[in-house]
Amino acid sequence: MATIHPGGKRHVCYYYDGDIGNYYYGQGHPMKPHRIRMTHNLLLNYGLYRKMEIYRPNAAAQEEMTRYHSDEYVRFLRNIRPDNVQEYTKLMQRFNVGEDCPVFDGLYEFCQLSAGGSIAGAIKLNKQETDIAVNWSGGLHHAKKSEASGFCYVNDIVLGILELLKYHQRVLYIDIDIHHGDGVEEAFYTTDRVMTVSFHKYGEYFPGTGDLKDVGAEKGKYYAVNFPLRDGIEDESYQMIFKPVMSKVMEMYRPSVIVLQCGADSLAGDRLGCFNLTLRGHAECVDFMRRFNVPMLLLGGGGYTIRNVARCWTYETAVALNCDVANELPYNDYFEYFGPDFKLHISPTNMSNQNNLDYLNKIKARLFENLRLVPHAPSVQMQPIPEDTFPESEQKEQNPDTRISQLHRDKRIARDNEYSESDDEGESPSSNSKRGRNEHSFKIGTKRPKLTEDLSVKNATNGKPGQKQGGIIASPLPPEPSPITPLPSEEPTPSHSKESSTNPEPPKTEKSPSPPAQQPPQEDTSSEAVPEKKEDTVNQSKESEPPQNTGDQPKSPVQTESMETVESGDVDKTTAPDGEEATPAANTQPPEGEKKADTPPAEEPTKKDTPSPKSNDPVETQDPPQESAPTPTDRSSPSKVEPMEH
Repeated sequence: MATIHPGGKRHVCYYYDGDIGNYYYGQGHPMKPHRIRMTHNLLLNYGLYRKMEIYRPNAAAQEEMTRYHSDEYVRFLRNIRPDNVQEYTKLMQRFNVGEDCPVFDGLYEFCQLSAGGSIAGAIKLNKQETDIAVNWSGGLHHAKKSEASGFCYVNDIVLGILELLKYHQRVLYIDIDIHHGDGVEEAFYTTDRVMTVSFHKYGEYFPGTGDLKDVGAEKGKYYAVNFPLRDGIEDESYQMIFKPVMSKVMEMYRPSVIVLQCGADSLAGDRLGCFNLTLRGHAECVDFMRRFNVPMLLLGGGGYTIRNVARCWTYETAVALNCDVANELPYNDYFEYFGPDFKLHISPTNMSNQNNLDYLNKIKARLFENLRLVPHAPSVQMQPIPEDTFPESEQKEQNPDTRISQLHRDKRIARDNEYSESDDEGESPSSNSKRGRNEHSFKIGTKRPKLTEDLSVKNATNGKPGQKQGGIIASPLPPEPSPITPLPSEEPTPSHSKESSTNPEPPKTEKSPSPPAQQPPQEDTSSEAVPEKKEDTVNQSKESEPPQNTGDQPKSPVQTESMETVESGDVDKTTAPDGEEATPAANTQPPEGEKKADTPPAEEPTKKDTPSPKSNDPVETQDPPQESAPTPTDRSSPSKVEPMEH
């Protein structure tokens, strides 16, 4: 006998994609993927998510699907849409698509999500990172290699088992759906590496397969176990056959992993079913297999009374976690679906059980005879292990042009109470506080620009006032230019333009003797631009005019060296002999000085000792000290003055 261990806590991984409930088979169709969303919402409100790991699986690619399905069939599923069905009339008949398996919006994506969860759960089990993997969106057991069947298009169960066979010698598949799992049995009908066991309704019932005599073929003979049942079976009768048969299977076959399909259409009151099981009787199968302490993949399947499907799979998730849940349903987004009693468990109906004791014992004895013919734990020849379906090293970067789901969007946003001490986070120019990350500062495929000198120059010359560009903030127009700091024995040289009189610039290479200084002393100001004030502002001279270079802003100390490089090519400067003024070249004019020639002059200063301004003479005023930090001279002008003497 196979050893049954007492119930204990198991590590459970749960796979769910939030988009799975958006797909719609069509009006009046009994299959409703919305039931999976109801299940997820109910188990969340029960708090079961705290006791397991929840994952969003990768969508299965075409290469994964074609490991079982034919290339032409998968290509057909990828291309067919409701608006082009007229182009695929013959292929729809060939692949059995149109009635039970209709064409709906997002058909291929729905198959990708369903198969992706089962494959991801199988990989998790292969890596021994979990004991039980759950994918309620899977379990579509009717799909064939090149044919859709029974509301199923892609057989995620077969794809998951193929993944498990990479690491496990023997895989046991159990099906407690009311319909026979014909697609899975057909896929492994001739191999001894997978044993399929199905408890289903048989006799004038879809799909019409699963007779007691269907035991497999060739090397897989006696590795297909079918238990045909009649209408109305209830909990006690079901457990009377399930537990002895599965104990014998575990003893003889000794699988290293189990795949359990938990179709909920075998529950009492199902829209398409005719069994009379309750949640406790259905979930007892899960609990019984869990106690063997063998890795297990739990999958969904049928189920067409969606309120009972959500109840069943929520309760079986709790059974997999080995925890109790209250019979009173917690309030959830679909609370009104569960009226009028709003209870978790359901009651059986009064339908009669046509599975009498003699019939059940007779079928059970026949199955025991077949299992005796199975070699005890058949061995498998050693071979190299293939690569995983989703290798971590080949994860593709997400296309920024595709739609971003809410889950991925939440992962990219740092909450307000999270801070980063990394240097690339930057610092706000107007404050010393760290700038927190948000959705706009953390996007795939974008990089934060570095605050280099060249970038500062570029932003200063092309930027607009008050806009953030390249990590720096342009100051508003019109700014207050910083007063020129006089130096000993230094005199402003006359110039032929307003820029040269207002914004003197030190020479780049050569020097000239400095004439005696005639400027009144002035105090230093900060390098940051001071917002414009009204008439009571002291500095109301021509210096209050906007900088002559279009787009130029008062430069910060970080920008000055690069500004010399940029502006040195604008005007050809010549060196004057001693005592003479430095003048621009005859054939060169200031870059944009002519554009600002018509600017009306500002009000004359009211200070005494200020020379009367002429059209091209500089106007200097003595301002009260504003800040103690020295500011370098504004160097946007092409004129030339002596550098500071040290």
